[in-house]
Amino acid sequence: MNHLFPIFLKLDNPDLHLLIVGGGYVGLEKIEAVLGNSPQATITLIAPEIRPEIQELVADKERVKLIFRRFEDADLDGKDLAIVATNDKEENKRIKQVARTKHLLCNVADTPDFCDFYLSSVVKKGNLKVAISTNGMSPTLAKRLREVLTDSLPDDLETAMEQLKAVRDMLRGDFAYKVEELNRITEVLVKEKVAKSEAEKSENQGLD
Repeated sequence: MNHLFPIFLKLDNPDLHLLIVGGGYVGLEKIEAVLGNSPQATITLIAPEIRPEIQELVADKERVKLIFRRFEDADLDGKDLAIVATNDKEENKRIKQVARTKHLLCNVADTPDFCDFYLSSVVKKGNLKVAISTNGMSPTLAKRLREVLTDSLPDDLETAMEQLKAVRDMLRGDFAYKVEELNRITEVLVKEKVAKSEAEKSENQGLD
């Protein structure tokens, strides 16, 4: 059973500071994921050696700082989150333990039992984001599901969201009334979508 609580962080907020420890392939994957979703995130990445791809990726990022040296415990000071991705599993676990004493949430690459949070596979369609979690069991499956959902979700969702936002802004009444009205409107949209899908399925079966 997956008991994870899904949450979206506003990492573009300059008051939130992310530390990434590790400058190899995994560190590259992590910083790509962060900047791909929050391009204005404030990040410090520390490692004795940092891959050229990382350096190129952050070359124009004013809020990203690269430090070429080994991690020191004091590097966690003033940070809000930590992602640990070195090639030394024992050091990763030690950093996690230090982070715990400083009350920081920490993700330890490829070690689910030492993670306070996971980085999800994310489906993006304009302002819509759908995060996928396998509870750390199979990131590969999560990536495949992301590909399926990206292909399946219609490209005009942004228009639908803009229209629903306009409706929400025009609605008068208390919160409960607005929720009820928006539920009614979106229920109609879903029913129309299902009916259209069933009609297309029947038409295709007729062609067979």
